Amino acid sequence: MDNFFQHKARKRFGQNFLVDENIIERIVRAIGPKESDNLVEIGPGQGAITQLLLQRCPSLTAVELDRDLIPMLQFKFRDYPQFQIIEQDALKFDFGTLCQDTGAGERKLRIVGNLPYNISTPLLFHLLSFRGKVQDMHFMLQKEVVDRLSATPGNKAFGRLSVMVQYHCRVQGLFPVPPQSFRPAPKVESAIVRLVPHAEPPYPAQDEQLLERIVNVAFQQRRKTLRNALKPLYPELEAEQLPVDASRRPETLSVQEFVQLANYCANLADK
Repeated sequence: MDNFFQHKARKRFGQNFLVDENIIERIVRAIGPKESDNLVEIGPGQGAITQLLLQRCPSLTAVELDRDLIPMLQFKFRDYPQFQIIEQDALKFDFGTLCQDTGAGERKLRIVGNLPYNISTPLLFHLLSFRGKVQDMHFMLQKEVVDRLSATPGNKAFGRLSVMVQYHCRVQGLFPVPPQSFRPAPKVESAIVRLVPHAEPPYPAQDEQLLERIVNVAFQQRRKTLRNALKPLYPELEAEQLPVDASRRPETLSVQEFVQLANYCANLADK
């Protein structure tokens, strides 16, 4: 009966369906879902991971953009009355609406997903805006993106995404996923990453929006020195007064140093 539903992966949705059962089981083991979890899956596709998640956590919410997949998923998981599908673009969806208040406190979200490569970075930034309502996130991403998420200063992969995600979350790359694990096989390597939002940032910024703006401007021309990179924001900045060496390139600064820089600039604005 499941064969009644035929669906080809759509390039415009960045669809590559996971079919390797060993990888699927390994992903679910890494997530470690429990029956009491408030689990959200972004882009369930044909339900390969969903199946195992529901066996451990029957109250799962899926966010799916492709309306043609929804009848198949509803039929496939018809025996799970607490399973619900929201037809929405994850980039625009308010994930905060899924955070449940049990009376004894909020049940924070555990978010999982095989994120489309073409929207992974903006989607990660969107999800960070709900970090206070999130327990953890497990994603399959292009390996290059996972490398950027976990990169350290001085590494060529280190950039805006590294700084801002590490500011808000503990990042743990878990394991690679080869192209042959998908149908159709993508032309890129994939990997699984775990993101756990900090209860409080280890190095708090006085103004997080200013931190993000400084990081963004600094990495727009990453080969420039910090002194020159910040000129568009602070043309009169006295470089010798900065808490970090202004002759350094942005890619050499740690997350803590970016926070120190942002806090210095926040204090300038207050004077």
